[in-house]
Amino acid sequence: MPEREPAVLTTDVETPRPAAPAAERPVQAPTRPSQRPVPTVRVVGFWKRALAAAIDLAIVIPVALIVTLLASKIAGIHSPATRPHLFDIDLWIDLVLATDPALMMGLVLVVAVGMTYLLVSHIVLGQTLGMRVLKMKIIDVYGDRPSPQRCIVRCASYLAGFATLFLGFLWIGFDSEKRGLQDWIAGTYVIQT
Repeated sequence: MPEREPAVLTTDVETPRPAAPAAERPVQAPTRPSQRPVPTVRVVGFWKRALAAAIDLAIVIPVALIVTLLASKIAGIHSPATRPHLFDIDLWIDLVLATDPALMMGLVLVVAVGMTYLLVSHIVLGQTLGMRVLKMKIIDVYGDRPSPQRCIVRCASYLAGFATLFLGFLWIGFDSEKRGLQDWIAGTYVIQT
């Protein structure tokens, strides 16, 4: 597949020159496959994307909890004997350090449900449901809808954003192009529709 140039139009006007010998003639640069005009887009910033992410979390978390409860019933894995309180940080740290099977299975399932939601949304719709509500969509650097391969890279890059303690997401607020780590790795933008 021929490599495309980014969606930038330049208008260079050359003055006619006498023909050079064949060995000295410059090679013409390949042109962009589609010569359509480059649209003007408005890139979405941090707060609007954070609100879309909150809407997506409101969808993903209940589904992930239901899947986790069903899987724990089927596998016969139960939470610890003591009833963990939501804000008992010491207990949660102890469970993580002890690699409690119920907690580890729950975390893996929540991440799996979240990544599946993101991947299917990006490939099928080009946006998540939270983005759809707030009228946003994902485009690649050419202004087109991202390919499935680019969507896979983008979704995998979310894990890098989590691994950096959300610095990959906070980056959106400070970046001049309003792109997060996942956008830079995948070569995408989130724009207003």
